[in-house]
Amino acid sequence: MTTATPANSLATISSVRRAKDRAATTLIWLSFGVALIPLVWLLWTVAARGLHAATRNGWFTRSQRGITYRDPGGGAWHAAVGTIEQVALCTAISVPIAVLVAIYLVEYGQSSQRPLARATTFMVDILTGIPSIVASLFIYAAFVTTFGGQRAGWLVSLALVMLMIPVVVRTTEEMLKLVPNELREASYALGVPKWKTIVRIVLPTAASGIITGVVLGIARVAGETAPLLILVGYSPNRNYNLFSGPQGSLPGMIKDEFANLGNTHVLINGHPATVHWAANRMWGAALTLIVLVMALNLIARLIARRSKVS
Repeated sequence: MTTATPANSLATISSVRRAKDRAATTLIWLSFGVALIPLVWLLWTVAARGLHAATRNGWFTRSQRGITYRDPGGGAWHAAVGTIEQVALCTAISVPIAVLVAIYLVEYGQSSQRPLARATTFMVDILTGIPSIVASLFIYAAFVTTFGGQRAGWLVSLALVMLMIPVVVRTTEEMLKLVPNELREASYALGVPKWKTIVRIVLPTAASGIITGVVLGIARVAGETAPLLILVGYSPNRNYNLFSGPQGSLPGMIKDEFANLGNTHVLINGHPATVHWAANRMWGAALTLIVLVMALNLIARLIARRSKVS
């Protein structure tokens, strides 16, 4: 009976490890490919069906005023402006609150496990799981039913704030935890106050991740439909005033055109014909929403790259 030499044993172990490494790498790439299939399929479907409408003359300059399912044409300018205004107001409210909450949890609430920090973490966890329709009903009950206000776009922004804050808080919190403590300690050793250390050292170091979290929050709220249906309604006309009347939005336009999908049989020059104008506008609005979120993502990444500490 022969025994393997140490060299042969090491060679066998090395070959087994290489085989396991190749198998794990193959499995990872297969998983990546499987996860990529629905994303590519979705983007291809939306682009193929909505590109014609989104590239039509007047799509980004006209509204749907006076356009019915019997009429071709029309644009999504009113919807794009409404979505941008509502998301912009939501972002302006959410980001400062969320970043300050994350700073408190990481920089002030961790060491002593203060009751306020534990309560804040608990409330953020609750907000993370709240459905958008529940947030919308809360805003409606508070501002419309209780105070007698009118439905308007700014109420949509308030409902979206409740959905965006936990996303930004969690991502900002994780990014702040990744900042090396040596940077803080070196700043403290030079006599720099804690608040100035946070502002001048910690936040710039984590800026790239924080901006990524803000983009994720924007992507989370940009396509929400329940707040639009409950708090503002949809208008095919241009309304740039967030504080008065129904307002168009891209999700609202998608929903409105979806309701007209069954109306495809019309008379053209006295002859029956089948048209898909509502479907084209629906897919065009969906493509516009995706492009808008992607554009915001690219802008945020450029800002993060420029603000990165070298």
